[in-house]
Amino acid sequence: MIKREDVFKIGRLGKPYGIRGEISFQFDDDIFDRVESEYLILDMDGILVPFFIEEYRFRKSSVAALKFQHIDSQERAAELTGADVYFPRALAEEEDELPTLEMLVDFDIIDAETGKTIGSIASVDKQTVNILFELEDGRLIPANVNLIKEIDTDNETITMTLPEGLLSLS
Repeated sequence: MIKREDVFKIGRLGKPYGIRGEISFQFDDDIFDRVESEYLILDMDGILVPFFIEEYRFRKSSVAALKFQHIDSQERAAELTGADVYFPRALAEEEDELPTLEMLVDFDIIDAETGKTIGSIASVDKQTVNILFELEDGRLIPANVNLIKEIDTDNETITMTLPEGLLSLS
């Protein structure tokens, strides 16, 4: 059984594309293209299920037409519409020297000055030039590489030096 802590979200499936069972895949992280993996993991009614990739091709910078094995019709592809897509952390960490921003979701941010936990990352906001970590309590922390002192993937923590007064803005 695949556990949620063993994967990270990389995108969501859209509508069927064509009649051969292809489906539109909107992704935030192209790790599936950078790291060799035979499968992606879909959230099917709360259960994480591996689907083996037959082929894919990029349609835009963040959209691909994806074809899974044994999904051979538009109707079967439509059953997958809206499913969240995940990638195995173990494969990503094995191949990638640095974790992607999406891999950092659920990591705890530690204040380098005090050693205290600030909060857990709920999502990554890439809507503006200044990328932000959104914490579970709604606070926003700049995801600036100059503020990050250390990323500990084993303990799922990020130690950051935050500008004075940033935490009191909320």
